[in-house]
Amino acid sequence: MKRRSFLQNTLQGVALPALLNGFSVKAFGESAAFFDMFGLAEDTDHVLVLVQLNGGNDGLNTVIPLDRYSNYRNARTNIAIPENKVLTLGGRKDAGLHPAMTGMQALYNEGKLNIVQAVGYPSPNFSHFRATDIWMSASDSNQLVNTGWTGRYLDHSYPNFPTGYPNAQMPDPVAIQIGSVTSLALQGPAVNMGMSISNPTSFYNLVNNVQDPAPNTPAGKELTFIRTVARQTQQYADTIKKAADRVTQQADYPANNALAAQLKIVARLVKGGLRTRVYMVSMGGFDNHANQVNATDTTTGTHANLLKTLSDAVKSFQDDLKFLGVEERVVGMTFSEFGRRIKSNGSTGTDHGAAAPLFLFGKNVIGGITGTNPILPASATVSDNIAFQYDFRSVYATLLESWFCLDSNTIQALLLKNFQRLPVINGKGCGLEAPAMATGKVRNYPNPFESQTTIEFTTNGGHTLLQVIDMTGRVIAVLADKEYPAAMTDRVVFRAGTLPAGSYYARLQNGADTKVCLMLKIR
Repeated sequence: MKRRSFLQNTLQGVALPALLNGFSVKAFGESAAFFDMFGLAEDTDHVLVLVQLNGGNDGLNTVIPLDRYSNYRNARTNIAIPENKVLTLGGRKDAGLHPAMTGMQALYNEGKLNIVQAVGYPSPNFSHFRATDIWMSASDSNQLVNTGWTGRYLDHSYPNFPTGYPNAQMPDPVAIQIGSVTSLALQGPAVNMGMSISNPTSFYNLVNNVQDPAPNTPAGKELTFIRTVARQTQQYADTIKKAADRVTQQADYPANNALAAQLKIVARLVKGGLRTRVYMVSMGGFDNHANQVNATDTTTGTHANLLKTLSDAVKSFQDDLKFLGVEERVVGMTFSEFGRRIKSNGSTGTDHGAAAPLFLFGKNVIGGITGTNPILPASATVSDNIAFQYDFRSVYATLLESWFCLDSNTIQALLLKNFQRLPVINGKGCGLEAPAMATGKVRNYPNPFESQTTIEFTTNGGHTLLQVIDMTGRVIAVLADKEYPAAMTDRVVFRAGTLPAGSYYARLQNGADTKVCLMLKIR
């Protein structure tokens, strides 16, 4: 059997769980012929750290809309964060953070945190499994894609992997995930491009040459033999150990914080000299349908504990990168498979929703808030969702262009279509300036309306997209999708026809900018 066929047919399906207390490798991928034309990896030492928040984070109780606080409070009287407890952000009066997020507040005030508001996609899916796949694969909600967005990127950057790897140009794993199951995000066109370290304990057992003892039985002797063979044949294990051994001191991390323990490993390996491009870590528990807060104090409870874990871990990680002298090389991103509904439920919780804020962190992040607070109806119903302002794939496109230095044609091929770029990453290392945030406007009149309304919008020129979205997040009309001359105002009539009465959103996308307005149909 050919080596490549052996690797595909054997190692893809074998996690080698016996290796060093669960240290498992699921990382082998073969380049698709389409991407072979793009050549070798880009000349950059940049690292991306993905932080997955499993379960669907409640964005409205994470980034509190102070300029819409009355409607926010009315929609979630049993879980709303008191206005006087919200953490301020650099003197801004329009938005603040959950009181448990002091670490991220500090990063924001240091200019190392960007909050991208209302990130989602058209016609969202509210299944945990399917929504996660959509985010991992960068697909449309009605499209099934079996490869991950970072897997396709790594496959493009390291053609023919694993054949010929490791080598002098890339002696290290191309991606590492802390966790027992390697994510779809790292799946290449053939097999997965990521290497899984099952948990922090496995990592430290690896670097300290510690194994779980095998029982003194025939099965135990077989286990010892398998571990020995696996250890001898796994070149990346030695590479990781050598990198880890180069780092003998790190900044402090909070105790009893599982996410911090994962990020501490990432910082150590980055400083230790691994050329690994992508790291992925995760934490769960965000599916808070009930008891999201303590009824007697809404600033405490399950969600508060989760946000404190996240915030403290990210702040400690960023401080450690600075301490180690490598913060110029690293950008991080949080994401969750969806947000929660505008209105809370009767169990002091929130149900599956659409868009939510996303955090980018690092020294080369352009600090601030991208976008505006979500528009909230005065009388939200249990079915109402936040309209997405920014497609999550726009964030991916920005990272690929401004952090990994890819050209626009390659990005479009990797993300399956073209997406807007956002002014959230310092792209000077790639020879780029951040795209200017436009100042487009959108409104409708009359509002409320019965059968039709005129939507007026101002574009700064270039590609302009105007959509109408219902309260489930479904795009029900595309009223403009074309190039416009600079600085002009246009009007289109939206005929609601047989649509039911209720709230709808008009979404304008122009260049790096997005604006949303709320429209009310009364008959």
